[in-house]
Amino acid sequence: MKQTNRVFSVSDINSYIKRLFQSDYALKNLCIKGEVSNCKYHSSGHIYFSLKDGKSQIFCVMFSSKRSSGLKFQMEDGQKVIVSGNINVFEKNGSYQLYADEIVLDGIGDLYVEYERLKQKLYEEGLFEHEVKKPIPVNPKRIGIVTAQTGAAIHDILSVAKRRNPYVQLILYPAKVQGEGAAATIVQGIKTLDQMKVDTIIIGRGGGSIEDLWAFNEEKVARAIYECNTPIISGTGHEVDTTIADYAADLRAATPSAACEIAVPDIRETMDGLNQRNYTLYTLLRQVLRRYELQLEKYKNQVERYNPKLGLQEHRMVLAEFEERLQTLIKTMIEQRKHQLEIYAQRLHGASPTAKLIGGYGYLSNQDENPVSSVKELEKGDSLWITVSDGKIHTVVKEIEDL
Repeated sequence: MKQTNRVFSVSDINSYIKRLFQSDYALKNLCIKGEVSNCKYHSSGHIYFSLKDGKSQIFCVMFSSKRSSGLKFQMEDGQKVIVSGNINVFEKNGSYQLYADEIVLDGIGDLYVEYERLKQKLYEEGLFEHEVKKPIPVNPKRIGIVTAQTGAAIHDILSVAKRRNPYVQLILYPAKVQGEGAAATIVQGIKTLDQMKVDTIIIGRGGGSIEDLWAFNEEKVARAIYECNTPIISGTGHEVDTTIADYAADLRAATPSAACEIAVPDIRETMDGLNQRNYTLYTLLRQVLRRYELQLEKYKNQVERYNPKLGLQEHRMVLAEFEERLQTLIKTMIEQRKHQLEIYAQRLHGASPTAKLIGGYGYLSNQDENPVSSVKELEKGDSLWITVSDGKIHTVVKEIEDL
């Protein structure tokens, strides 16, 4: 290093450059137009953003003290604006930026005013209310599409649909999405597909300026969306673009391809879900069957305890015991009766007249077989029967003697 070179601090250089910027009249009270990017409203009230064109960008800031007089609209990314102010160096980090005093819309300010007016009007009428939004079908069979027949939008939609589920039928209504008469074709497309009873309708187009997207900001399109019986997904422009159609639709997607991602279910996820449900159902059924098997086993044990067969067996055993006892008792009674009968027979035999006839005794009866107990009952010549132990003797009375 040469000793003649002077060494400066970073602060010295930044301070010097800042003085150069401040002394340059061309950097004061200038107007720059460009597209708003990275717009951030800070809690302090300051607005930080960038202005960009096709080749470069510049950092900008509008302090809260300038907002009340210098900004009459809500600044958002994508807006084309003209910023008035001066360029200076932020000495702390050595960067230069545009310090904005006033920001106005560039050329299309009337469109933004109309956009905000219509959005407020339709909002007050209730066209954007969440309660009127229709749910998007989970498993659609036919999906209608309102967009240009050629262009990136339909190409992206077809590509996404084919990848996610090639079995869903897509019906395109080729609409004009930009320029004069575009809004009318969009409205007709919505009405036609609604009459065809498709499951879902996608409307949209690729990105562009506010003029390019204006067909989707027209009142007739918003009302057609609101009056449509079919759920509508709006995928208009890029992620930063928001149209009246987005507010009116049942669901807003960042892009046309994102709208298709929402509308068309992924068949792989569907199959995985079905498989998971099948496994879950199988597991639950197994658990239910096992629970009923255990309950059935419990009831079987209970029934077994109260099984009539067991009672019958027990009663059979009791009856068999009673039968045996009864037979023994009857046998005993019969023996007793036989013995008693023998005694009675002997006694009866001893008292029987025939028994007394043994030993030479006989029994007299007349011819009428009436017993003869006295000689006075007889006369000579009467017939008599003499019964002895082994038979009868017939005789005739010859004489009668009194004792």
